[in-house]
Amino acid sequence: MNNELLYIITFFIAYITALILTPFFRYIAIKFNIYDRPSTPVKTHKVSTPYLGGLAIWGGWVISLISIRLITNFPTGTLNNLRSVIIGSLLLLLLGLCDDIKKGGLGFKFKFLIQIIACLIVVVGFDIRIHFIENYILSVLISIFWIIGLSNAFNLIDIMDGLSCGTALISAFFFFIIALPGEMIYVNFCALALLASCLGFLPYNLSKKKKIFMGDTGSLSIGFILATVALGTSYTKINPVGIFAPLLILATPIYETTFVSTIRMLKGKNPFLGSKDHFPLRLEKMGYSRKQILIFVYILSFILGIFAYTIVNLHDNISYLIFSLVIILLVLFSIKISKIKMD
Repeated sequence: MNNELLYIITFFIAYITALILTPFFRYIAIKFNIYDRPSTPVKTHKVSTPYLGGLAIWGGWVISLISIRLITNFPTGTLNNLRSVIIGSLLLLLLGLCDDIKKGGLGFKFKFLIQIIACLIVVVGFDIRIHFIENYILSVLISIFWIIGLSNAFNLIDIMDGLSCGTALISAFFFFIIALPGEMIYVNFCALALLASCLGFLPYNLSKKKKIFMGDTGSLSIGFILATVALGTSYTKINPVGIFAPLLILATPIYETTFVSTIRMLKGKNPFLGSKDHFPLRLEKMGYSRKQILIFVYILSFILGIFAYTIVNLHDNISYLIFSLVIILLVLFSIKISKIKMD
């Protein structure tokens, strides 16, 4: 069976499964009273909303990967990589589920411990890590920091309907097309399946009548999958600047995490505690509607993804120029929105 047909099958299995599972888990959440209630000042929604959407996204993702495995023989390395990402993301899924269900949530120390265990399984157990760093210990530590950082970054931007899921969808698309010319490595299938699963969930997340949140269950596992996917392909075959491509593809959650943490620390606040310093909320304070903000973030993420694809496939000088331009624009944007006074 040729690669193109396998990708098509993977996409449709993930999409249809997520499309079916989302209303099912919404029903389960309502039946067992599993809601995200706007009970604290940092909550940005006004109506109690069912959780468990993350189970639908992960379910569509993993069912498509298992299904495609049953009809084709993956190379040993690819199969091992798929297993590691499934196991690691399952731990993050269960961690997020417990955090969503438990009243008051879980302590951040315990959450970090489970995240470290999941990272060790992938990074040390299956050797999915940053290989261009020659020192093994340093490579492992930075890879763990990367995966934990991205997992929590997608959780951090999950403050507005469609924001985290839509950003993940766009990121998965660009990881897929950058890795596509290569052999059937785990990146291709993981990215495509995640893209399709997010696409199946997104209409419900944006719906007014049948709304459901993915919760920490979804944001943590999605961030974990994308972080490991980012480590699975080469970006520097044409020029060394391509190494920055994952930073551009994942720029939205990385920028949000960096911006919010910096603002909180400058105010003497704990960066791990919630606040309304998020850049989308600052745009809302400026008078933009949530729909406008969502469209802005989607377009920005897509443009940055195009930049990432460009620097992977062009030579040094243009790539340096593009990356430098992005950094300058983000700094100027940060200065502008940091002046907005938030409650």
